[in-house]
Order: sequence, then C-alpha cells, then structure tokens
Amino acid sequence: MKTIGLYLHFPFCIQKCRYCDFPSYAGRENRMIPYLRALFREMESYASLGQDYEIGTIFMGGGTPTLYDGDSLVRVLDQCRACFPVRKDAEITVECNPGTADPEKLRILAKGGFNRLSIGLQAWQDRLLKFLGRIHTRQHFIDTVHWAREAGFDNLSADVIFGIPGQTREEWMETLDQAVACGLTHLSAYSLSIEEGTVFGDWKRSGKLREMEDGQERELYHQGITLLRQLGLVQYEISNFARQGFACRHNLNYWRNGEYVGCGCGAHSHLHSMRYGNGRNVDTYIRRMSQGESAVDFRENIDDSTELFETLMLGFRLTEGIRKKDFRNRYGFSLSSGYPEELKSLKSRGLLEEDEEAFRPTSLGLDFENVIALAFLK
Repeated sequence: MKTIGLYLHFPFCIQKCRYCDFPSYAGRENRMIPYLRALFREMESYASLGQDYEIGTIFMGGGTPTLYDGDSLVRVLDQCRACFPVRKDAEITVECNPGTADPEKLRILAKGGFNRLSIGLQAWQDRLLKFLGRIHTRQHFIDTVHWAREAGFDNLSADVIFGIPGQTREEWMETLDQAVACGLTHLSAYSLSIEEGTVFGDWKRSGKLREMEDGQERELYHQGITLLRQLGLVQYEISNFARQGFACRHNLNYWRNGEYVGCGCGAHSHLHSMRYGNGRNVDTYIRRMSQGESAVDFRENIDDSTELFETLMLGFRLTEGIRKKDFRNRYGFSLSSGYPEELKSLKSRGLLEEDEEAFRPTSLGLDFENVIALAFLK
C-alpha cells in the first residue's frame, strides 16, 4: 500500500496580510460552518482511495485553521480518519497564527491527535509585523509557543520572512535567534515575494514600496543559514531547517515528488499521474459540494517525461539531493546513465557534488536551483 499526504485548506483569516496571495479571505466568518460541511463532503468522495493508499501525513493549512475552535478541528481530524486509512504514526500538522490560539484550544488539539504545530511568526519586531499586516505581536508568539509546550506539543515549527523592505541584518538575526530560543524544532525561512493582487503588489506598482536589493537579500539568507546551524537547526531544503528528526515529513513528500490529496477551496492534488486543483472561490466551493458536484477547476495529465523532470527539479531543492538507489528503483535506470553530460556540466560549475549514495546540490547549487532544473529540461 502506497503512503501519501493529505492537505486540507481553511481559507478564513481575521485580516489579510499585505503580502499574501494565497486563497484566504477576511470577514467571511459566516461561511465557516457551511465550509466545514462542504469539506466533509469532499473528503467522503475519496472513500475508495483506501484500496490503494494510506495517509502518512495530514497538514491543515490556510488561511488560519485556528480561527476554528479546537473541537471543530478535532472533528475534522476525526473525519479524516473516517474517510481515509490514516497511519497510526502519521504526522498531523495544523497551522496556527498567534492571536488565534489559547491554552485550552491547544490542549484540545493535542489531546485530539494533532502532533505538530506550525506557527506564523514572520518577524520578531512588532514594527515589521505591523508593516506586514499581521494581527499579532511577538508576545503573542511567545505565549503561543509556551502554551503549546504545556499542551504537549514537542514538534513546533515557525515561519519567518527575510528581505522585508527596511529590515536590517540585526533584526533578521534577532528574529532567528529569539524564535529558536523559544524552543522550536523546525523553522521555515522565506524570502519576501511581492505578488500581483496583494497590497504590497499595489504599493510596488505605485512606487510606494521598493523591494530589497538582491545582493542584500542573499546576504541575509546566507547569514541566516550560518546562525541557524550554530543554533542546532540544520538546513535540509532551500528554505527549511530542523533539529535532528524534526524535518517536516509532509513537505518532504512534496519535494520527493510523492502523491497527495488536497481538499478545500484552492487545494491541489497529485494522484494517479494526474494533477488537479479546486477553484478558489469559497461560495462556489460550498455550492458545488452541496449539489454533489466536483470542486475541481482544472486537470492535467502528468506524462512520464514531466514526472521525471519534476522529480529532479524538486529533489535538488533538498540538501540530501537525489539518492541514486531510490532513483534507479523508481525509474529503472541510473541518474548517471540517463544524464551523463548534464551531471558533468553541473559538477564542473560547482552546482552539484556526488558521493556513493547521491547527487547533491552544493551551497552554490541551492542558490541557483533554477539553473540545475533547467539543465534537465528536455
């Protein structure tokens, strides 16, 4: 039986962050209960999946899942177990924004079966949090981590952002140092991306916002890697760092080009050599589910060459790279026999290195992952 991941999307927020282009919406609390009913119906549509698959990881993201009360989220998890064969050792993550959790809610979640909490910190300094449009302060984050520990969570992650206009090196180092000092076992560090359709996108277009220079942004990235290593969090993917044994299993499945099911508006799935995605509109999603229709807005076949390229593109985002034995077992030929010239060129340019077990990106290769990917695009 094949092990896959399950992602559930919760599109509701108290306030839309200025940089966010995810399918998330503020001021729609009146749709939260109808949305849960719709989500349950979509999960029920996968009833036959258990004949071939089992769920190894569950990730509830958003939006802000913890806008819901603890009992509601536990009912969602119970519905997962009713509709899918969930492994007993499954990694079960829920995203949590500081300011939307309290000690009782976190106790309910831990008792109900959640074993990993991903907390949206983004920055340590309250001035930067306000600039980003976050609803919380750093004290809210400190309290959330403390309450989570007391509730029994020992697998705690946080998201942080670098490259924020006006962010100093000292502020970035303080963010990392103080976040880890709170007791985190995992950290995701992302460069700020300014997208069309966001407040920051509008500000950039009008000249109100100027992006950080690339050189300065890269300097912060590398300084962050060095500091996190000193603090005991080792880089295992371009943007992700963890203590030993705490790498995110759900996301590792994505980077190893595994299969997964996504439920909820805007969620994507990769299953049976198909990729498909649900529509982003909350009301349309609820209506479709209530009428027994499909939530899917687009589908595409993943042919063998596309699947192979994506395995390489995603795998070289990981510091473990592409394991030779795993690749040969999956595709029936060795990576070195299939791409001798490409590998030779990338190694000569200092982007890849090789040992008996794997081809791995170098530090330089992680900076130029797009160059590595393009080398395998035929």
